[in-house]
Amino acid sequence: MSTTRTPSVIFDLDGTLVDSEPNYFEAGRRVLAAHGVLDFDWDEHTRFIGIGTRETLEILRARYALDAPLDELLAAKNRAYLELASTSTAVFPEMRAFVERLSEAGVPMAVASGSSRAAIEAVLAGTGLADRIPVTVSAEEVGRGKPEPDVFLEAARRLGAAPHDCVVLEDAPPGAAAARAAGMRCIAVPYVEATAGDAAFLAADLLFRGGQAEFTATAAYEWITGGV
Repeated sequence: MSTTRTPSVIFDLDGTLVDSEPNYFEAGRRVLAAHGVLDFDWDEHTRFIGIGTRETLEILRARYALDAPLDELLAAKNRAYLELASTSTAVFPEMRAFVERLSEAGVPMAVASGSSRAAIEAVLAGTGLADRIPVTVSAEEVGRGKPEPDVFLEAARRLGAAPHDCVVLEDAPPGAAAARAAGMRCIAVPYVEATAGDAAFLAADLLFRGGQAEFTATAAYEWITGGV
């Protein structure tokens, strides 16, 4: 990595900055249960980690032959998630330390997420990260969700940064693939241990195979600022 400039840093939100997946699972479980689907479990939920909420619900609506319109399901899941997110979202400790270190060094940062804008804002406000990361992009605001690069390219545009001067932090293969498609470097921190060998992660510029248990703010900051 070049040492001539410090890149802008773009964070995925769910599973990367914060451990919100349990809340997304519970919100999805409640919505599906209300429509008679009672066997949706955590293992099935993990197959959709890294995919946007709308795209996930499109797949589940077809799989379970639900009659409810997609927008109705989306609104119901967002309501259920927001109820949970405002009170029970935890920031990964080393990620918080990393954000604080980048902020103190004046490194531009953004969040680019498949979540709704309301969900992003609720989580960042509730966790105290909103002041540190003022630039946010929801997949609702772009044409295509991950693994397409749209959300990361829009984040770079709002930061005023060229894609090749951005580094993305991601926890899921679709997000890592989106970063690569955007022409950005990627630090991969797998949320699901079994995905660590995914081709999208193996193509990442820096891979913490052990996920959050292995990730450290110091290691990431030194790589961002000095290379390896």
